[in-house]
Amino acid sequence: MTELRNVEAELYRFRLRVLAIGAVVLLAFGLLAARLVYLQVVRHADLDEQAESNRTAIVPVVPNRGLILDRNGVVLASNYAAYTLEITPSRAGKLDDTLEALSELVEIQPRDRRRFKKLLEESKNFESLPIRTRLTDEEVARFAAQRYRFPGVEIKARLFRHYPHGELASHVIGYIGRINQREKERIQDSEDEANYRGTEYIGKLGVEQSYEQQLHGQTGFELIETSAGGHAVRRLGNRPATPGNTVVLSIDIKLQKLVEELFGERRGALVALDPRTGEVLAFVSKPTFDPNLFVEGIDVENWQALNESIDKPLLNRALRGTYPPGSTYKPFMALAALQTGKRAASVVVQDNASWTFGGHTFRSHGDTALGPVNMHRSIVMSSNVYYYSLANELGVDLIHDFMKPLGFGQITGIDIQGEVRGVLPSQDWKRNTYKRPEQRRWYAGETISLGIGQGYNSFTMLQLAHATATLANGGLRHRPRLVVATEDAVSRTRAPVPAEPGQDLGLKPEHVAVVHKALVGVTQEGTSARVFAGAPYLSAGKTGTAQAVTIGQSQKYNASKLEEHQRDHALYMAFAPVEAPRIALAVVVENAGFGAAHAAPIARRVFDYWLLGQHPNPTDLAAVQKGQAAAPIGQPLNAAEQDPATARH
Repeated sequence: MTELRNVEAELYRFRLRVLAIGAVVLLAFGLLAARLVYLQVVRHADLDEQAESNRTAIVPVVPNRGLILDRNGVVLASNYAAYTLEITPSRAGKLDDTLEALSELVEIQPRDRRRFKKLLEESKNFESLPIRTRLTDEEVARFAAQRYRFPGVEIKARLFRHYPHGELASHVIGYIGRINQREKERIQDSEDEANYRGTEYIGKLGVEQSYEQQLHGQTGFELIETSAGGHAVRRLGNRPATPGNTVVLSIDIKLQKLVEELFGERRGALVALDPRTGEVLAFVSKPTFDPNLFVEGIDVENWQALNESIDKPLLNRALRGTYPPGSTYKPFMALAALQTGKRAASVVVQDNASWTFGGHTFRSHGDTALGPVNMHRSIVMSSNVYYYSLANELGVDLIHDFMKPLGFGQITGIDIQGEVRGVLPSQDWKRNTYKRPEQRRWYAGETISLGIGQGYNSFTMLQLAHATATLANGGLRHRPRLVVATEDAVSRTRAPVPAEPGQDLGLKPEHVAVVHKALVGVTQEGTSARVFAGAPYLSAGKTGTAQAVTIGQSQKYNASKLEEHQRDHALYMAFAPVEAPRIALAVVVENAGFGAAHAAPIARRVFDYWLLGQHPNPTDLAAVQKGQAAAPIGQPLNAAEQDPATARH
């Protein structure tokens, strides 16, 4: 029996299927068209950039770092090119096997391995890290012949920072080192992120750190076309890097070298300033260190030797070391008495070698009675009794308020980082420093020792030199500065760094004259007269001896019974020539004893060099180093040593 089909129904169903399929096809083509419009129109610019980046690569070009010069153009920090052998850990396979194989071609010492391990811990796995620096041509050739054996290992030409004078002035110049993780994060959060792409080194200390922006330069780039495998095909364009600017310092490296030689193996600091401008002429901290050790990452042995040494060579004593000023504080105490009207210069105090207050006896150094002393004689002969009584009359807060504008216990604002404030005590300072009620109270007896630069007083040599320069300048204070000019690396034009105008502290000339005259008396008839005998210029100065550890007033000081690091410090502050000061300084020789024997002779040789162009002969130099020189034994510089710039000073 034949089944009768409903043709109309089948046609209807067929047409529905065709329409459904057609709708699906149209929808699919619509989606494709929409996607095409989105990709070709809406995201055209973005995708075009991505396509171009897949075809090209931007390679940063690291700029040459700027030079550092002294005031006479002597190079203190420079650059040189050398080859380095570098490993990218993510591409090198087993590092131990790679290092063993490399050591057969290139000498790799244990310290190189330790440094590489340290860098590996601080860096990301895909970064290229140096295993050997400063390869010889022979080593480069040996590796190049076996290059195919070492994936992820390559030779690169790099610029290296070099400090030609080694340890000389290292605390001033500072050093550069590899950028650590904390510095990377700081750079990423700053506007300089793009400028540090490809850069692996940054200033870590001193001028290198504080003038990083001027020394770094502007990073350039090369636009490279690459193959699908990532290999360079051709260079499409470039923007050359701009070298960093040259930075010119105010220090005289010959003077710096002289001072460091005068210290010998002793510890201490000296800061010499031009009181007319605030320019730093010498900035010495002893002992020093070799900044070249840090450029590629210091090895463990050298780091331990520097970091664990009892002499603390990494401490910048001129900037961060604080000391009681001792008797070098007395001229400023005298000036405070005159300015505040608390005591006239003519007032006489009987010095019987001790002074009693509140049932407590304060003794003079050496238990020497000086008899009746006025202000002039109190400075010339360094009377303790005079200043015990003066401190009691002034009071701690009045002393604080007068000394603060002179820069004691204050940040001077010198143009390198890391300066410490020290301690200029006051009642508020003690309340804010201590926690227990009995510690926070200021006792009247604590004021007495302040008069002779002891007690809570603790200042840097920079602060003492700054105050001395202000006193020499009649009360006109200039901010200390190390950098006096920058030189454009491209145009070679030199631009002076403008100095801030001096600030007048309002000291009365007649009061300043009284103190100046007394300080001259110190060098003519007082505690440093023997050291400055025969000097063809007139200088003003004050010796000081400051306690490194507290010795009770009832105990007698005996250096031979103390450890070397517990003995008194020797200090000296001075300026010259008196009639028109061109140099002011402060010097401390740690644990050396009397300032007249150990600190003043250094100052004399500094003045002889700066004002006369004289340099001590080897015998005199050795005597000063041992604290045995009393009278000067100088000789003029020979023709080869004469410096035209120095002759002007």
